Amino acid sequence: MASPTRSLQHTASGAPRAGGPGRLAGRTVSRVGFGAMQLERLRGDRKAAVALLRRSVELGIDHIDTAQFYGHGFVNDVIREAIRPEDDVIVVSKVGADPEPDGPVPLRFAQRPEQLRASVEDNLAALGLEQIPLVNLRRPDSGPGLRAEGDQIVALDDQLAVMTALRDEGKIGAIGLSSVTADGLRRALPAGIACVQNAYSLLTRDDEDALRLCLAEDIAWVPYFPLGSAFEGLPKVSEEPAVIAAARDLAATPAQVGLAWLLHHAPNLLLIPGTADPGHLEENVDAGALTLDEATLAVLDAVPPRSGDIALG
Repeated sequence: MASPTRSLQHTASGAPRAGGPGRLAGRTVSRVGFGAMQLERLRGDRKAAVALLRRSVELGIDHIDTAQFYGHGFVNDVIREAIRPEDDVIVVSKVGADPEPDGPVPLRFAQRPEQLRASVEDNLAALGLEQIPLVNLRRPDSGPGLRAEGDQIVALDDQLAVMTALRDEGKIGAIGLSSVTADGLRRALPAGIACVQNAYSLLTRDDEDALRLCLAEDIAWVPYFPLGSAFEGLPKVSEEPAVIAAARDLAATPAQVGLAWLLHHAPNLLLIPGTADPGHLEENVDAGALTLDEATLAVLDAVPPRSGDIALG
């Protein structure tokens, strides 16, 4: 779904880049992308799901984040229908977990090397691709979520060996890591890491060391839960008084301020906020154009971070 037609300021469709240009796996992408997990909410209205993805392309998004376990394959199937080769969209997927629809948490770990390979093959088939441009390995090391047990406790080196083999075979273009510690990232650097996805927001900044390491190593930082989370246990950026006050002054929403703060915080940071609502999608894109002056940034930077923990894959 990607071709060499990218420009610095505009996507292949001719739209201005949402949030301006950033770098991901050696390519120029819009700094505001789209996290596809919430498309599962549109399972009963497939046309609306396709239309939402088409609208994201029109708005200057050319980076979509997905996984085969999102909606048990539904999300990838919709992406395959909606995204066209001429859109020049980078579709990034994730491995390391499988769906567990009847479990207390709808995911289970799939960390063994043979499971990672099988997950890549499943993503390739569902997306209709010969190569996935970037695949993130979801580790159980850091941030909110489940922790591996039994035979799902797998050494990172063993996982990187199969991921590197898949890259050498041309089935994936680049390797990313998710929910990884700074020490784990350091150990993985020789394998060539293009992206890190960790839980990170104005209020959840436990991984600042990992972010700074990514900045030094020219690795994209792509936070999940960029506004906290609707799940219990993570603080919500949109409820922070300083964020609410800044939003009032800027005639913006608190969510837009939280996203804009992230873009201002580090130049290697890319956003993948998710939604199933077209209006919310446009608000997320508009956040990429929101300017925070030095005084506002100073107030937001001074907000004390808070940790949280939830049981989520």
